[in-house]
Amino acid sequence: MFARALTSARRATLAVRAKHTLPDLDYPYNALEPVISSQIMKLHHTKHHATYVAGLNAAEEKLKAAQLSNDVQAQVAIQPLLRFHGGGHVNHTIFWKNLIGESQGGGQLHDSALKNAIDKQFGGKDKLSSHMNNMAAGIQGSGWAWLTLNQRGELDVITTANQDMAASVGHVPLLGIDAWEHAFYLDYMNVKMDYFKNIWRVVNWKDVARRYDEGVAQQAK
Repeated sequence: MFARALTSARRATLAVRAKHTLPDLDYPYNALEPVISSQIMKLHHTKHHATYVAGLNAAEEKLKAAQLSNDVQAQVAIQPLLRFHGGGHVNHTIFWKNLIGESQGGGQLHDSALKNAIDKQFGGKDKLSSHMNNMAAGIQGSGWAWLTLNQRGELDVITTANQDMAASVGHVPLLGIDAWEHAFYLDYMNVKMDYFKNIWRVVNWKDVARRYDEGVAQQAK
């Protein structure tokens, strides 16, 4: 009887799972020009990110059906799609928040716990950006470069392949640079290093600093 009640509750929970939606941007598509054009921003947001959202919803529907039917093989088989589309949704949601127009403070890192940590570990923002750009340029194929808070409570720079999340390797994502061609090709063609150099002009350091403070506080619990 108890087991049947648990099964019924589980089925009800699965049935009401909310759909993921494409998040609105905090700024118009042309806000990051000339670093990132409105054309790229619109395509990136309404086409590429939207595709990850749709793919994640579809994958979760398949997972729900497999769970309801107790099909373990199908549940395992759907994991790569969940990882890819789920990561794409999470990574891009962070990415949009990490950016802001130059006229709105983009690129400006003010005194904060984050700035102190960057100065201590990397010798300043310029050295951090150079190191992270080189890491991003070394990505084979598609992926992301990340400034993270690692499990030792230190800042770290890592890369992830495809749409893998920084959280999947135990890091708290603070700042992500999208190294997929769709993020820059229309503006920079094959000179992706120029994109990596210029994107620092529109980094929303207030958002990055907030993520750092929250990560440190969470680790202290």
